Amino acid sequence: MPKGRGSNESSLGRDILTTRRLLPNHRLNIVMPSRITICAILLVSAGSAAFCQKKNQEQPPKNAPKATLVRNASLYIQPDESADRVAVVTPGREMVIAERSGHWLRVFANIDAPESRQADQPVLEQGQEVIPISGWMLDKGIVDTTTPHGDAILFGEAISAEDAASEPHAPAGSALEARLLYRRVFEMFPQSPLAPEAMWRAADVRWQLQKADAAQLPSAHEKENYLREQMDEDEMKKIEKNYPHTRWADFAAYELIDNKLCGDWQGSEKCPEKEADMYLKYVSEHPESPRAPEALYKAAWRMASAGDMWAADNDDHRAQADRSRATDIANQLQSKYPQSEYADRSASLIYKVQQGIPIYGSDRQ
Repeated sequence: MPKGRGSNESSLGRDILTTRRLLPNHRLNIVMPSRITICAILLVSAGSAAFCQKKNQEQPPKNAPKATLVRNASLYIQPDESADRVAVVTPGREMVIAERSGHWLRVFANIDAPESRQADQPVLEQGQEVIPISGWMLDKGIVDTTTPHGDAILFGEAISAEDAASEPHAPAGSALEARLLYRRVFEMFPQSPLAPEAMWRAADVRWQLQKADAAQLPSAHEKENYLREQMDEDEMKKIEKNYPHTRWADFAAYELIDNKLCGDWQGSEKCPEKEADMYLKYVSEHPESPRAPEALYKAAWRMASAGDMWAADNDDHRAQADRSRATDIANQLQSKYPQSEYADRSASLIYKVQQGIPIYGSDRQ
């Protein structure tokens, strides 16, 4: 289970690691220089125009070994550190190795595809519109499909980048670096036992980045979910399809609930009641999920909140019905998952309901 998942959630329902890694500066290094920009810069040196024209016509060789980096590496026109530098390739970027010469490798590297709402799709196959840039780099810090324990090396580097992204002053672009490294694990080593978790972690980083961006938009306060910016569901659904009945599919299904939730409830009891039903449905379909206790707690909290809202509208009958249902859900949580921290939180919730202490507005999540 990814570090920090399912424990000590904040008022927005994010775990500590995810919340901390989504700092305002997380996108500073995401947009990489385009080929046009690189070539424009290189035109000031002799022979650079011919280089750019030549690269625009080149295609990666078929069946070339896939590779990536665990360090920043300079790409040169020739296998010589005194030669003109084409670009800097960052960790996790997709490459193929076209040629080896001593301590040098000629590679095709994808540096032109910034992270966006579209998935970071591979661009190294024939027929793709984007042609990766080629050049020479030192054979240092490069992991390819033949590297011993290459999957573990990339996975470990991705974890380090994800941990760095959780720091208060996270290095710019560290979340994207983690995502790309995770992607390379399951793309380069699809049979690795680390592949399912790597696929989940890559999708989760992207989901949380998009979620943070969507929360900054004015539409985030719309009540109806279809009026809000939606996170791209493609990668989460692929996890459910590729790894059904696994914890990774459970995690993906849980995240997908985000797109169905109301934005601002705007005083409508229908919102918390509907959301509670979503979380209850999740538990019925994923009873063994590590997220099941959390889902039950969120369902109970929402029903208690709806009870407070009905009471404010002077509908005591509906208020009592929703509060009773909240208590039943909380009792179910304590019975089915007694070792979960959410069992203790549900005990606190029941106490407040019984004492007539308002839930809604005091611990919004």
